[in-house]
This record gives sequence, structure tokens and C-alpha cells, in this order.
Amino acid sequence: MGSSALLTVVLVGAFLWISAINADSEDKGKLLCTCENNKGTCVNGTCKGDICFYTWVHGNEERGCFFASYYREQCFTSFERFFIYCCKDNLCNTFTTRPPYIDPTTTPPELNRPELWITLSLLLLITTASVCGLVLFLRFRRAHGILRNIEDHDVTMLKVPNGEEPTYGDIFDEFCTSGSGTGLPYLVQRTMARQISLVQCVGKGRYGEVWRGTWMGESVAVKIFSSRDEQSWFRETEIYNTVQLRHDNILGFIASDMTSKNSSTQLWLVTHFHELGSLYDFLQYSSLEPESCLRMCLSVACGLVHLHTEIVSSQEKPAIAHRDLKSRNILVKRNGQCCIADLGLAVIHSQSHDYLDVGNNPRVGTKRYMAPEVLDETIRTDVFESYKQTDIWALGLVFWEITRRTIVNGKKNTRPPFFDLVPLDPSFEEMKKVVCVDQQRPSLHNRLHSHPILTAIVKIMKECWYQSPPARLTALRIRKTLSKLDHDSDFSIEKLKRDI
Repeated sequence: MGSSALLTVVLVGAFLWISAINADSEDKGKLLCTCENNKGTCVNGTCKGDICFYTWVHGNEERGCFFASYYREQCFTSFERFFIYCCKDNLCNTFTTRPPYIDPTTTPPELNRPELWITLSLLLLITTASVCGLVLFLRFRRAHGILRNIEDHDVTMLKVPNGEEPTYGDIFDEFCTSGSGTGLPYLVQRTMARQISLVQCVGKGRYGEVWRGTWMGESVAVKIFSSRDEQSWFRETEIYNTVQLRHDNILGFIASDMTSKNSSTQLWLVTHFHELGSLYDFLQYSSLEPESCLRMCLSVACGLVHLHTEIVSSQEKPAIAHRDLKSRNILVKRNGQCCIADLGLAVIHSQSHDYLDVGNNPRVGTKRYMAPEVLDETIRTDVFESYKQTDIWALGLVFWEITRRTIVNGKKNTRPPFFDLVPLDPSFEEMKKVVCVDQQRPSLHNRLHSHPILTAIVKIMKECWYQSPPARLTALRIRKTLSKLDHDSDFSIEKLKRDI
């Protein structure tokens, strides 16, 4: 028994000795790491293993060690608010701390990516430059009315303003022009014929046709000249572009253009559209009160004064004689005033520059409205005053047509001058016999003397029809007389209202 117990003690001792030797040999290849955790794996604040580590998870720190078999799954794990540090030196995890950006209260460091910032800066610069360029282009295009569709012949591209009586004052201010005729300056004129849709033919004559057209929803008048009347188109375009010609009683000019239709050239003159038509047409279906008659006559006289007057200034306007004044060449506006149209036969004179431009248009005026000196060919064609005096003769005939349709003790039907003395289409010789040889004048009915306004207009008409041209009134004198008559008429009406 004693020997058996001894043998057992020896075997146990040998086993323990062998285990201690093996443990010492295992610990010799391991790292000594700082150990801080609540899991009971630390011995005196240290542990041994293949890898030392430090972890920070949601504010909780741990230090310790683990074996190499767990290296990948431990050291390469990553998720939000988690940090792990692995190292392979003794106590290498002792002083390790979390990086500042792991704490949510700390701003993460800026990325050091210079190529990214350069790219973003270039994109921002290009975008800003593009937007600025687009804005400048649109403003320039609006200010100067630029169109891409440029043709050989320049014309005005202009939208007719809204309103009862369209004017272009604001638009001229926008284009920084002053007194440059009724259309835009040549440098701003662009093609317009393609922009206009012809809607309705409103008149025909020896020159061609007049159409009502639409442009951008607005009505415009399009006068289409026949190809054989090119000189009238050219002359009228030239006259309408005269400096400072714009006036309320001169037809508003918009554009002049050449266009092609059915392999033929059309000559267009685009102007304001007046739906009441010519004075001749208006008088066919309308009658007037004496006051309306007066203001209509005054408006025609105002337009003729502006034509006849030479303006000497930095923006000079030559004097212009119409040479074909008649009721068909005068348009009626909505406000009851008139505006003078059809300047294809006009004569230009500048006293300051000493020139007289009669043009080279072979067309002659309307025979029914010709003055005696034109019919008997005694007119002095080298003196501008002679042409103005023929306009005064025709102005008196226009007044006569207006007074026939004025209601005072009845009214008369519309008739052309000398309707009772010559046929509908009189010849040159027939008119010469009536006006020059017989010295006949349009008949004046006694009823015209029953109203003071018409009595004064009748007196003016007679002074327009003197056989001797220098004896006739001037347009300026006629305007002043009618203006005073209009003022006196207003005063009398106001006085009558007060008395009532």
C-alpha cells in the first residue's frame, strides 16, 4: 500500500511539472499587452496574446489582446461610432486613444482633395459665366431688336403698340433715337414681310393694293405697289424716313420691304392701320356736326403745315409739298382727326442747303384736284412755293367735300369736286376748260352760311381757290384761323352750358 501511494504522488508531480514547462513555453512567444476591461481577462492590468488592441465603441474604451486567428475579423471591422486599433508590440496599446472625429461632437477633418476643389471651382465659374452671358445676350437682343433672319433689303421690325392711337415715342426712346423719321433708323431696320400675314384687301388703286395685315396679333396696313410703280414706292420710303417727319396728322410709317411672291417681286410699305379708312370712304356713310367738321378740317391743315414747314436745327427737316392731296389720300382716325398719307409724289426743299428735289417719278397727280397753273402748265417747277400753292388749292377742295356731309339745315350726298361739271373720269383737257378757261369753282350751298363755323370755312375755301397762286392762303394761316375758330367754338359751348 505504501509503495502504491508513493508511486501516485510521483506521477502527479511529474504531470504538474510537465504542464508548467509547457505553459512557460507557450507564454514565451506571446506579446504583453495592456489590459483594461470588465470581462475578468486581465491579470494585473495586462494580458498576453498575439495581437494587442484598443477599441472605442459608443464611448466605451477597452484594451486587451487576442490570438492571431481572430486578427482579420477583429482588426478590419468597421461600423458607425466604432474604432479599433491593432498592433504587434509589447504594451503598444497602452497610450492609444480614439481619434477626435469619432466623437459626434467633434467636426470631422476636411478632406484633403485638391483636384476635387479645382474641378468644382471650374464648374462654378463656367456656370456663372454662361448665365451672365445669356442675360447680357437677351438684354442686348431686346434693346436692339435683333433678328437672325436678315435679308438684302433693310426694313423696320416693329410691333405696333396697343392703344387707340398707336405711337412710337416710347420705342424711339428705347432705341436712343431722336427725330429719325416715322420708322426706325436704317441701322435697326430688319426684314418684316415674312412676319406679316395678309388678312383682307381694303383698297385698290393705280399704284397697287392696300391690305390689312396682322403682325404679332396687331393690325397693320400693307400697301403693295405694282412693279411698274417702283419709283413711287422708293420715293415714299425716302420721304417717310425724313428726319422729324413724325406727326399726329401724318400717317405713321412702320417699315418698307421687298418680298417675292409667285416668282414676282412685291414692294411693301407697312404703316399704321386705321379701320375707318380714307376720308373719301368715311364721308360716304358718315355725317358730321359743324364742330366735328371744324376739327377734321383743322387736323388736315395741321398735317399739311408740318409737311410744308422746314425745321432748321441739329435734326433738320426739309419742307415737303404733297402734290397729290385729296380725300382718298387722307385717312380718318378713331378720334375723328385725319392723317395725310401717300407721299409718293412729294417734293423736298431745303432753303438752308439750297436744294429742290422733285424726284424722278413719271406719275402725275389726280386731274380733278389739279390747280389751274398745273392744268395750263404755267407752274414754275423750279420754285418750291409753287408746289405748296397747288397743295392749298387741293386742300380747299377737301374742305368742300367735308362740308357737304356736315349737318346744318340738312346735308348733301358725297360728291367729288366738280361732279356737276366734268364726267366721272375727266380728261386733262376737260379739267383745264372748267378750271382755267371757264374759271369755275365747286358750288357752295346757301345752307353753309347759316352756321358761323361753316361760314368761316367757306371763306377759307374761297381764298384757297384764287386763280393767282400767290394770292392763296398759306397752310399756316389756315391752321391759325381754324384753331382760333375751334377755341371760340369751345368757349361758346362752355358759356352756353353755364347759362343753362
